[in-house]
Amino acid sequence: MRRKPKTIVMVALPGVQLLDVSGPLDVFAEANAQAGHEAYRFLVAAGEPGPVRSSSGVRIMPDRIIDRDIEEEIDTLLVAGCPNAATVPMDGRVVDWLRRRAPAARRYGSVCSGAFFLAAAGLLDGRRVTTHWAVADELARQFPEVSVQEDAIQVSDGAVRTAAGVTAGLDLALALVEEDLGRDIAMRVASQLVMFFKRPGGQMQFSRKGEAVPAGRAALQEIQRWVAANPACDHSVGNLARRMDLSPRHFARLFRNEVGITPAAWVEEARVSAARRLLEQHNEAPKQVAARCGFADADTLRRAFARHVGVTPAEYRKRFAIIAA
Repeated sequence: MRRKPKTIVMVALPGVQLLDVSGPLDVFAEANAQAGHEAYRFLVAAGEPGPVRSSSGVRIMPDRIIDRDIEEEIDTLLVAGCPNAATVPMDGRVVDWLRRRAPAARRYGSVCSGAFFLAAAGLLDGRRVTTHWAVADELARQFPEVSVQEDAIQVSDGAVRTAAGVTAGLDLALALVEEDLGRDIAMRVASQLVMFFKRPGGQMQFSRKGEAVPAGRAALQEIQRWVAANPACDHSVGNLARRMDLSPRHFARLFRNEVGITPAAWVEEARVSAARRLLEQHNEAPKQVAARCGFADADTLRRAFARHVGVTPAEYRKRFAIIAA
């Protein structure tokens, strides 16, 4: 006997990222097509009546209004992200409703910065979660009881399911389909939507967060810009200190106090940034990239690259060089 459809409720709030809503719902719709029956029924819920204006300006007409007419038993409750979710005041009614309804669902979670709403409701305390790399630190700062996995594309912890930025919502929805309907249908959904069944690597390969940005007083920023422009030079603390006419000890202390990291750490970030640009735009061998960016050899480049970007230089080039070209 065929089971009744699982009800998926996607909460969309003003300023929502459109793909955070439409991406996962398209995955569930394709799962229905591949399963040959209505495995999922999905509803978009808003905080108040009327169209919800997305961050792109496109308006979404919700199916339900929270606290008013969601009488269905919710199988999966997801909160879509908004680009400004980390900085705008939370709607107390939405947070209260999530606090009441989410624990009653079989599972609940978020796409991108939607995690902030669940965290504000206390629903992520003690859980491992992820969110967009650009706001991961802010989520951890605002909600210290939440364990933020910055590099993850998606994270499953008990009843909680969270996804990183925007397109990662498709990865999350596909994982839910695999949980519910099995690997075969999930793979067919991925094939039909021309997406990875399991995306390789984490989200830090897309991030520019680790790029070395000049900071501190003007003289220090001048040093940092010189390092970034000449990554292959010898950038020992002694050499950098001489450029400012300071002792190595004084320079290292001043640099750490004003920039926030050691000179060596900043130099490594600058060299990795330079390597990323070469891998995106040129076709040199790893040994040549290492030499041009100041690394002792290709293996040293590989280890540093994996620390900062989360993938090897070869994997990075495979995914991004063609796009850059």
